Amino acid sequence: MITRNSIHILVVDDEEDICEILKFNLESEGFNVDTLNSAEEAMHIKLDKYQLFLLDIMMKGMSGYRLADEIRKRRNLAAPIFFITAKNTENDKLTGFSVGGDDYITKPFSIKEVVARIKAVLRRSDGINESATRVTTIKIAGIELDLEKKRLLVDGKKEDLTPTEFQLLQILMKNPGRIFDREQFLSNIWRDVNVTDRTVDVHITRLRKKLGSYGRYLITRKGYGYCLEIE
Repeated sequence: MITRNSIHILVVDDEEDICEILKFNLESEGFNVDTLNSAEEAMHIKLDKYQLFLLDIMMKGMSGYRLADEIRKRRNLAAPIFFITAKNTENDKLTGFSVGGDDYITKPFSIKEVVARIKAVLRRSDGINESATRVTTIKIAGIELDLEKKRLLVDGKKEDLTPTEFQLLQILMKNPGRIFDREQFLSNIWRDVNVTDRTVDVHITRLRKKLGSYGRYLITRKGYGYCLEIE
């Protein structure tokens, strides 16, 4: 059995926003994710370190089909290949499967569906030990977040969190030092709810107060976003 945090995924898509969304969500699930914006870039790196590929089809220059052919025939790699594309005809899908694709997802897509399909394919191919990677508590300094009980302890003292505050803190604690902008929080927590950037700021302010003396570690990077940075 392999564990999820040992899985490396390569996303190749010329839309930077798509790459960012996939990277954010897949890393939140415990995977290791690299992104590239062209198939040509992928041709110049070691591809055998990856256990799964997510490829756009229509890119400037080399297509995802040609890259898949390189992965399968020239590099002789058996890692699953997912095509993520706006091309959705039956012939497009058949071409994708014929060059070695394992799944075909059309844009716009549900990120939850993408994650679920990836997990299913990896379980079928090599098997993921879900229990081995299941983290129930995250602890940083005197901050302890219980993921099962949805509870925050600050120096052992319980602090009540709203569901939104919990999700915000979970993202930040799983990725200490990493900066998240407002759009990332909005797209991953509020999703289809129509709220403004200011909504994120308000929740961050509340979260700082609940973290007490550790609130100073929830840092605003002006012009970039927020991060949890422990000295």
